[in-house]
Amino acid sequence: MKSIPTVPLPSGRAMPVFGVGTWRMGECARERGAEVEAVRAAIDRGITLIDTAEMYGDGEAETIVADAVGARRDGLFIVSKVLPSNSSKRGTMAACERSLKRLKTDRLDLYLLHWRGGPALSETLDAFAELKAAGKILDWGVSNFDTDDMRELAALDTAKECATNQVLYNLTRRGIEFDLMPYCAERGISIMAYSPLEQARMLRDPALNEIAKRHRATPARVALAWLLRQKGVVTIPKATRLDHLDDNIAALDLALTADDLKALDARFPAPKRATPLDML
Repeated sequence: MKSIPTVPLPSGRAMPVFGVGTWRMGECARERGAEVEAVRAAIDRGITLIDTAEMYGDGEAETIVADAVGARRDGLFIVSKVLPSNSSKRGTMAACERSLKRLKTDRLDLYLLHWRGGPALSETLDAFAELKAAGKILDWGVSNFDTDDMRELAALDTAKECATNQVLYNLTRRGIEFDLMPYCAERGISIMAYSPLEQARMLRDPALNEIAKRHRATPARVALAWLLRQKGVVTIPKATRLDHLDDNIAALDLALTADDLKALDARFPAPKRATPLDML
């Protein structure tokens, strides 16, 4: 595997453009051992970005990450998220402490508001500022924010520190390209694409398979390479099988041609108008 590129953050730090996700981990005790091994294998292969959240497995995904990381915390880029129901200033502070305890770490590299909730956005950002000043989070961002949400965020004093917006984005979900992506790009805010393979639903598509055959690759590898070619886009595919993990990593070495991109645009057209943000 070649070295993983990074995107710059407003703080001056850098975030890898490729990592592993943990959504739906921690939901079945019988699968816990395999999930720990999958995250551990990703670290063994040089993956440093690990995305999790207090919501995943009701906190169990964070303990899975802790077990996989062990003594190798330094050099990793760990992301977690606060639930909207916890996103008051006091609630965010307390939620972060719980996540740190489950992750067995003294800091998060990136802490996100999972989606909009009832508490005022200013309260969440006040908590982020205090947590950052205390060294408990190194950067912060948002998730599932549409363009109007980002405009509301921009009106707040510390908005310039927002590092990323984690949203649903893949070949079949290109709506953000019309307005949200340009808005974020103009402000130096990266896009972190979750569910980049649409839970594997897109992988039987004939056009995707035809391109994969030309490259002696898999459809998943092509779909991830399509995301990775874009400036300012980070992706976090989940894999609990080692063959899937290795195939995902191989996307870093796949260069799509102009003809490939033209065929993908024809099969999965870019949006021609603004649409509501997709969420899973």
